[in-house]
Amino acid sequence: MHAWLCENPVGVEALTWKELPTPAPQAGQVLIRIEAASLNFPDLLIVQNKYQMKPDLPFVPGSEYAGVIEAVGEGVTHLKVGQSVACLSGTGGFGTHTLA
Repeated sequence: MHAWLCENPVGVEALTWKELPTPAPQAGQVLIRIEAASLNFPDLLIVQNKYQMKPDLPFVPGSEYAGVIEAVGEGVTHLKVGQSVACLSGTGGFGTHTLA
């Protein structure tokens, strides 16, 4: 997978496009292939370390996104592979895949 990675929260200019391992969903999680993501004012504040939520570094920003479920973890019964979903998660949206 690829993602915009924040390793130093000083602003968008410090984000780097990196190749990362595609995560596997654990129990209760799903792997989402991201098809669209929004850029909101809080996203800009988060990568400047000026928002009340301060994720552990490094992190993939992007709080709102939509995509398709590619894999489900153990115990997930209400979501299925191939299902379209929209998420409000706080982070993870500015990549090709994320866990939710």
